[in-house]
Amino acid sequence: MKIQTKSKKVNKAWLHDHINDPYVKMAQKEGYRARAAYKLKEIDESLRLLHPGQVVVDLGAAPGAWSQYIRRRFAPKTAVGGGAATGELNGTIIALDLLDFEPVDGVHFIQGDFHDEAVMAQLEQALSGRAVDVVVSDMAPNLSGIESSDAARIAGLVELALDFASRTLKPDGALVCKVFHGSGYSQLVELFKKNFRIAKAIKPKASRDRSSETFLYGRFLKFPQKRDEAV
Repeated sequence: MKIQTKSKKVNKAWLHDHINDPYVKMAQKEGYRARAAYKLKEIDESLRLLHPGQVVVDLGAAPGAWSQYIRRRFAPKTAVGGGAATGELNGTIIALDLLDFEPVDGVHFIQGDFHDEAVMAQLEQALSGRAVDVVVSDMAPNLSGIESSDAARIAGLVELALDFASRTLKPDGALVCKVFHGSGYSQLVELFKKNFRIAKAIKPKASRDRSSETFLYGRFLKFPQKRDEAV
């Protein structure tokens, strides 16, 4: 009974914080599907990451808030209610996730596992040989609570995103990945420093203070892989 009572208290506390969260209120007001849109907004404004006309790949895209934000950046004059945008799209957005989500106008969505070669083939096909300007990854594994196991899963997703970026990014392209402080974090920072000429960690204000999440940013690959232009 004590465990149930504690759980109820935790749930009530989370619900209270969620309802009163200023970013949740802004997301509802501006039409975004999740408060996560403001994390990307802060990263974008800080690093000047996104510009109309780019090719962007959004990994771990569900429920679609990041794709919504990118869509708005690519069609600012046709934004409706902040989070939604319609009309002519100046750029290309390809989103991928295990989970399905309601379509975002103009966004090419692929549902599937990023580990799956067949899904990767769909992603490569959607690019049609085009180089990518920006890869953003909000991917996160289901955490088990076992630190070493979770660290390995997180690292695995980051390494997959980095491998994809190294094969598809333009020479001045950028990669942004969600990571978590804890076991394995320093190794991921070093991995970005090893692979990018510019590498840094950034924690947006929209990330909750109690959350261990942060984002790693890399730009200008040191060791780009050769791309198959025939893909």
